Amino acid sequence: MKVKVIAKTGDNLNQTAKEAVNEVKNRAGKQGQFLNWIKILPENQLKNLDHLYEMAAKAKDGYDELAILGIGGSRHTTESMMNMLGIKNVHFFSSVDPVSFNRFVEPLNLARTKFMVVSKSGGTMETTTAYNKVDEMVRHTFKTDKVADHFVAMTDISPEKSKLRKIVDEGKIGLSGYVHDDVGGRFSIFDDATIFALAFAGVEKSKVQKMLEASLAAQEAFLNENVSENLALQLATFNVNAYKDGKRKHFVEYFSDAFTGTTLWEKQLKNESLKARISTDTNVGPGYLHYNAEADLDEENKDSFFTFVNYETDDKVTSAILEGVVTAYSNQHPVSRIILDDLSLESIAQFIELKHFETIYTGNILRRELGLPIDETTAMPEVLQPNVEKYKAEVRKAMAK
Repeated sequence: MKVKVIAKTGDNLNQTAKEAVNEVKNRAGKQGQFLNWIKILPENQLKNLDHLYEMAAKAKDGYDELAILGIGGSRHTTESMMNMLGIKNVHFFSSVDPVSFNRFVEPLNLARTKFMVVSKSGGTMETTTAYNKVDEMVRHTFKTDKVADHFVAMTDISPEKSKLRKIVDEGKIGLSGYVHDDVGGRFSIFDDATIFALAFAGVEKSKVQKMLEASLAAQEAFLNENVSENLALQLATFNVNAYKDGKRKHFVEYFSDAFTGTTLWEKQLKNESLKARISTDTNVGPGYLHYNAEADLDEENKDSFFTFVNYETDDKVTSAILEGVVTAYSNQHPVSRIILDDLSLESIAQFIELKHFETIYTGNILRRELGLPIDETTAMPEVLQPNVEKYKAEVRKAMAK
């Protein structure tokens, strides 16, 4: 394993942790459980790798920049991967306001930029708005209605389920891949969109293959019932013990600008999965210390706990800052640590799966400790996001006025 975890777990949650693992095992692969990111997705992508690389080769013909139009998991998963790898020719847009749009497209060379539209339903308002604006802009710029070559779509396979698939079938978008079934957006980092982006950016296919193999190996390790051997369970039990000790705010502190996109993904992953029980925020260090440390280390701060994330380095200044910060925070708060060997694709794959399993185990164990009912006829709350629909419903009403 290329990822190390340091967390005080205790043995008070061992039985509950075992039950959580068994529930996930029993649900994985079943329709409607939104757990097809376990085994099914990486195994499928290993078989699909040649096709995605062939599609990327076609997309790159005359193009060397990729601009991704998507929101939530359709953006943050791929963005996390691109930033950790330091890839510069992949850009992201989620907003709708004119100023943001103009600032996004202004530096792009439209003749050299491929736009990838990512939406499972093909009807997400922010993504649809961005696609329509880009489509209009490209038609106007090149004085033609034949703009299919400028776009790639990632959406549901069915035109009955996806408006975007209908657009593809009508020939308005030239190339397309899939957003796979029963894989929630925040768990979709190994779906077609990210792998296509890796291929477009020039990452060797053999390295992506090793990434997917590392993902599968990590998943197997994180389905182990033994807390002392399962790093994801160690983080989950640390989180739950912090909650039981009255801590409700979890701050995940990343040390390196390489993790900038990862902070957005983790906030989505945790807050959509754990709801209001544990509120997760993320920062990139050391810059945040110059404003947050004052509140974090205030003696009145009694409701927070922390996880520090970094990669191994022998740089003296980096090591000294990490040691000092972790020591200071550990003197006052529950603290866990995640340390990657490096930022290779194999390390990143293991880290991603660690976060996936930490999240669903935290929620599952916490619900069991709170004595909440376990309903196996519906998907686990940790993979659903019903509350997001509340604001979307109000937006639809506002748009109808």
